[in-house]
Amino acid sequence: MPLLVVCTGNICRSPAAELLLRAGLGEDAGIAVASAGLAARAGEPVAAPMARLLAERGVQPAGFVARQLQPPVLRSAGVVLTMTTAQRSAVVTRAPSAVRRAFTLHEFAELASLAGELPGQVRPVDRLVALIAAAPRLRALRTGPRDDDVEDPYRRSDEVFGRVLARIDADVAALLAFLTAAPAGTAQPSSETSAGCGHGTTRVAPVG
Repeated sequence: MPLLVVCTGNICRSPAAELLLRAGLGEDAGIAVASAGLAARAGEPVAAPMARLLAERGVQPAGFVARQLQPPVLRSAGVVLTMTTAQRSAVVTRAPSAVRRAFTLHEFAELASLAGELPGQVRPVDRLVALIAAAPRLRALRTGPRDDDVEDPYRRSDEVFGRVLARIDADVAALLAFLTAAPAGTAQPSSETSAGCGHGTTRVAPVG
């Protein structure tokens, strides 16, 4: 299942989300995470401030290269996550068939938080497919003001980069919590056998 993250330049926000998701999902999730830009600074690495923040969190962005969003990649994506509502509109304009599988990252994270248990869905890829299918129903459950846009930190202060990273990290964490949750009824280790065995979530930083 290809999961595509999209922003403008593909050097700040979408690379951060890509790296965070990839680190949190691991290699056996059945989900291939990638990113691209609507007006990509093709060939460039992750912006230096974001690269530093990622490295501080143990995520090395070395080797990442920005790429332009191409129609075949967009059409083949199982789900497209954008950083703003305007970018989602641009994605749907370029590929109208993506309308039911294109979301902002923040919206999709909120839908994951609203989804609850999915009986029988064990693998992350199966949970992702189920979440996409349930999205129309879950959208009706969103209440309160909508703040779905992640600001662009490009050429701005380290403070802005840090704020953007925190926002993306929180949304990615919510999505990962849903995708990697143990299904209901799964036996959990007893306190005697699990003592001292901590479980942590690998986190990554945002990139525009």
